[in-house]
Amino acid sequence: MLGKLFDRQPAAGASSSSSSSGGPRIVRHSGGWGALRKRLASEEGLRVLDVGSTSPTNINYLTSLGHSVYMADLVEDAATGEWLTGTDEDGKPVWDVEGFARQNLHFSGRNFDMVLLWTALDYLPEALVAPVVRALHGAMAPGGQLLAFFHTKLQPDSTPYHRFHITASDDVELQRARASTQQRAMTNRNIERLFSDWSGLKQFLAKDGVSEAIIVR
Repeated sequence: MLGKLFDRQPAAGASSSSSSSGGPRIVRHSGGWGALRKRLASEEGLRVLDVGSTSPTNINYLTSLGHSVYMADLVEDAATGEWLTGTDEDGKPVWDVEGFARQNLHFSGRNFDMVLLWTALDYLPEALVAPVVRALHGAMAPGGQLLAFFHTKLQPDSTPYHRFHITASDDVELQRARASTQQRAMTNRNIERLFSDWSGLKQFLAKDGVSEAIIVR
């Protein structure tokens, strides 16, 4: 669901009940976040789309630097089942892709300079993955940067969905969000094909079964 735009204002009014479902936070080094953090610290007035349940931590940090923040919780909305319309003749689920895009990816003409997509693509139904990437491409300013994380192995029983909280260092903090099942793991080639219409891609390899990429619009 689309969240409100937090535009260079204190985010003290953000409700903690709308943040991730709770539990301890796990600290993880992120080369991708470190690269974007440097840009955020050196420029002002950027528009940032943060994908996931509302994080007061992220809102406070980004608005304190003079940026605007917009929230979209794609995985949670897909998990409601509202956009699942039935099954086809082969028994495969049929999704209202246009309705989902209209609800979650219509940004009223806003162009984003940065998208924090995190691991959302690994948890979305297959029918929604490519449309989400296309919609984000259309909603970003030329030269805009998208940060995405990808699991390198499909392990749905041991790979819970996390909310990512940013920090003033090159670390991010993972916190369990609502229950959601990992749908896929992507190879480098999968990622390159999915983002073939974008102008550039830089990958950051990690040792914990998660790769990172900054994709340039």
